[in-house]
Amino acid sequence: MELKTNLYFHKIVKYIHILLLTGACSVIIGFFTIFTAYIIAKLAGPPPIEIPQSTIYYAEDGTVIGESHSGQKRYWVNLDDISPDLINATLAIEDQRFYSHIGFDPKRIAAALIADFKAMAKVQGASTISQQYARNLFLSHEKTLARKMKEAFYTIRLEANLSKREILEGYLNTIYYGHGTYGIEAASRYYFHKNAKDLNLQEAALLAGIPKGPNHFSPFISYEKAKARQELILSGMAKQKFISNTEAQKAKSANIVFAGNLSDQHGATAPYFQDVVHTQLKTKIGLDERTIELGGLKVFTTLDSQLQKVVEEQVKKTIPENSLIQTAVVVMEPKTGYVQALIGGRDYQKSSFNRATQAMRQPGSTIKPILYYVALERGFTPTSMFRSELTTFTFDDGREKYTPENFNHKYADDDITLLQALALSDNVYAVKTHLFLGMETLVETAKKFGINSDLDEVPSLALGTSNVRLIEMANAYSYFANGGKSVEPVFITKVVDSNGKVIYEHKKEALQVLDPDITFVMNHMLTGIFDKKLNGYTNVTGQSILSKTTKTYAGKSGSTNMDSWMIGFTPRLVTAVWTGYDQGKSITRTDERQFAKNIWVEIMERALEGKPDQMFKPTSGVIGVNIDPETGLLATKDCPVKRYTYFIKGTEPTEYCSEPKANSSDDEQPLTKDLEKSPWYRKWFKWID
Repeated sequence: MELKTNLYFHKIVKYIHILLLTGACSVIIGFFTIFTAYIIAKLAGPPPIEIPQSTIYYAEDGTVIGESHSGQKRYWVNLDDISPDLINATLAIEDQRFYSHIGFDPKRIAAALIADFKAMAKVQGASTISQQYARNLFLSHEKTLARKMKEAFYTIRLEANLSKREILEGYLNTIYYGHGTYGIEAASRYYFHKNAKDLNLQEAALLAGIPKGPNHFSPFISYEKAKARQELILSGMAKQKFISNTEAQKAKSANIVFAGNLSDQHGATAPYFQDVVHTQLKTKIGLDERTIELGGLKVFTTLDSQLQKVVEEQVKKTIPENSLIQTAVVVMEPKTGYVQALIGGRDYQKSSFNRATQAMRQPGSTIKPILYYVALERGFTPTSMFRSELTTFTFDDGREKYTPENFNHKYADDDITLLQALALSDNVYAVKTHLFLGMETLVETAKKFGINSDLDEVPSLALGTSNVRLIEMANAYSYFANGGKSVEPVFITKVVDSNGKVIYEHKKEALQVLDPDITFVMNHMLTGIFDKKLNGYTNVTGQSILSKTTKTYAGKSGSTNMDSWMIGFTPRLVTAVWTGYDQGKSITRTDERQFAKNIWVEIMERALEGKPDQMFKPTSGVIGVNIDPETGLLATKDCPVKRYTYFIKGTEPTEYCSEPKANSSDDEQPLTKDLEKSPWYRKWFKWID
């Protein structure tokens, strides 16, 4: 009996030895397995983190004007830019031992297994924050053993290569919070319309509860469930000493104000402007569509949000709602080229066609300042004269004829100065100037002003019959406003990638392409459309809006049968407005012809409200004298009207208006003594019938 007992005892000891040896071997194997996995993970480095992020568009003042996200709102923020309450609430409910485990929580795994065994079902999760973050790095969430193994290895790689702060930051920026929002910054903006760093305790606790089941714990789906989970989290935070019991109770009873179930507002602010920005990201900067949409870019634009609102308000105020007239507006800062406001139509939802940058329309008389600039360059002065009368020009040995007409068929039937011809928009004077200079001259000069559209070398080009884009004309006038220095429309000032690296930054390069003295003389002449002293056989073209102006403006209006334009500027601002019908329908009503001017003056007045009147400073090569607008001669006290006018030094008049006008034959209308001697002068006579 004793022998049997000893044998039984020896067997037990043997089995214990075997178990201990097996356990020791298992521990050693497990240790080496974990050690090997850690070494491999360390050598492999952190897993690739290519989480799609929303591209954000910013206005000039740093406010967000739009985003691109393909249905998913994603933003990445540093851990320091997340509310500490949100961080603590997340740790309290998701992973209490986050800072002490190595990616897996054995205690939590054991507790979950016991709970599942008792319930005979999956009732409790054991995933740590590290495991959940690893899971979020997969595009696929299929429940397969292979994916589980990869997820476990990703977890080890995260723990082996990243700090706990980096893991926590990644988790909070990638976890799903429902309604298409990924990451705490997107969730904070969506639910509370604030940044993640500004969340208070009650808001933080509520958001921390959503990732467990966004379709159950979203307050927009079930406020009761969301509230119950929030209170559970607050109690847990108090138990873990993140907050006091008093703070927990106060937060539980605090009122929560939601921003509302916000719809996707992409393009709601300046949608036509944003379309141009999107296009330039591809064509000018060279980014691909996926990078633009999901690359987490920060795109800083030139948009002035307040000025954009002014433009939209004035268009809505001026054009009746039931009118079919369309419009486009471009507002530029001439010294920088920054496009501060832009609309390409009256309603983006009905038509996204951008009439400011895509539509090709006839600019009418707004082309004349470019023509007269080169005329001044070639020897004309503000008092150079041509006869304003109905004139027929013949071409091709008499086979072609062209008879330009003035508005309402009014003519001076006398000589008028260039200054007055510009202010009254005399078409005959413009065509004579165009033909005198040679039809190729205006085409070449337009290119000098940044107009790249094809222009036809025809007599009517002087009246703006070749199609151009509104943005081109706004840019051309910015050359004037910038003292003759080159300008280009700028929409994007800087682009920053998701890592904070600047990948594009606009560099200002302004070259002096126009003569500064001639540019100043031209700018001063362009104030004439608002000067009643230049009224003649008809009123100056700015007369209808003169009473609305409180500042000194330079500008020019233009019209064709189907287009109305107004472009005007100060040293601070250039605004170009077009109105017309999309389908080429003629504008017949008088009030419709005034839409462009009225929109323009309201925008300029609102934009410059409260700012001092700023005039262009005379350059060193010009001289100002008082002249008689009717004769173009120096004014005396006997002249009924006098206007202070600038000339290039040495070209100013020397005769006085009280003296008899110099005689000139009916066959020749002298411009100046210099022009009379020029062989170019007689070019236009052969075209008069």
